[in-house]
Amino acid sequence: MEWELDVMWRERLPAGLAMTDPTARWAYVLEGEVVLETAGSRATLGAGDAALVDQRTAYRLTAAADSEVVHADLRHVVPSPPLPSPLVVTGFRSQHPGVAELVGGCPLDAGCRSTLFAVSYAGLVGAAMTSSWLAADEHNGDSADAEVADVLAALASRPGESWTLDRMADLVHLSRSALTDRFRRTVGRSPMQLLREVRMQQARKLLGEPSVPVTRIAFEVGYGSVAAFSRAFAAQHGESPQAWRVDSVAGNAEQCPDQAGRSRGDRADEQRRTYAEPVQQRPA
Repeated sequence: MEWELDVMWRERLPAGLAMTDPTARWAYVLEGEVVLETAGSRATLGAGDAALVDQRTAYRLTAAADSEVVHADLRHVVPSPPLPSPLVVTGFRSQHPGVAELVGGCPLDAGCRSTLFAVSYAGLVGAAMTSSWLAADEHNGDSADAEVADVLAALASRPGESWTLDRMADLVHLSRSALTDRFRRTVGRSPMQLLREVRMQQARKLLGEPSVPVTRIAFEVGYGSVAAFSRAFAAQHGESPQAWRVDSVAGNAEQCPDQAGRSRGDRADEQRRTYAEPVQQRPA
C-alpha cells in the first residue's frame, strides 16, 4: 500500500490562527482561505483546494479568513513517484468531486481504535493528489480513481442499502470486472470487501453509543438479522458486537482516560491550543 493515514478531522479555524500540528500533513479547504508557508514557498488555498506536505518539511498553515478545513496525517510510504513538498492542488474539489464529497462529509474519528476504513481513505486521497500532480506536470495521469471514489462515497453515505456488485458497477457505468480491477488497483481490495469495511466502520461508530440497540445497528448497516450481523462482525473483529461494545468502553477509559466523554471537536480545540498560535496579519 503506497499511502497511509490514521485520522482525518474537520475543524473551523478563526482568522489569524496559525497551525503547526506535525500530524496534519494533508489539508483540504471546505470554505474560507488559508495560507501555507514553508521555508521556501508561500501559497494561498481557497475553498476546494488541497495541499500535502511531507514529514521532512516544516510548515505553517494560517487562516487568512474564518475557514473550515479537513486535516489528515496522510503519508506517502512508497517514494514512487517522488512528489514535491508542498504539493498544492488548486481545484481539488472540481477535479475529484467524489473524493471531496467523501472526506468533507465523512471524516474519521480520532478514537483509540484504528480502522481499516482509513486505508481506503488514504488510497483514494493519495491517488487523487498524485493524479492531479501528474496531470499538472503534463504526464499521462488518468482518472481511474474517480469511479472508485464515487462508489465509495455512495457506500459511505448509504451503508444500509442492498448493495450488490452489479448495482455498484451500474452506478458508474462499468462492468463488474472493470470496477473490481479499479478497486484493487486503488485501494487494494474488492468492492464487496470495501462494502463490508464501510458497514463495519459505521457499526463500530454506532456501538460506541450505548443507547443504540444492537438490533437497530444490524439493520442500519445493511444486515437482515442480528444473527447475520453478529456473524459478520465477529469474523472481522474476533468478538461479538456486544462484547466489542463492552471492551471498547473499558478500553477507551483505560487507554485514553483524558479523552473519555469528549468529542472530536473538544480534542481539536485542545490540539489548536497545543499547535496553534494567533499571528499578526501581514501587510498588504
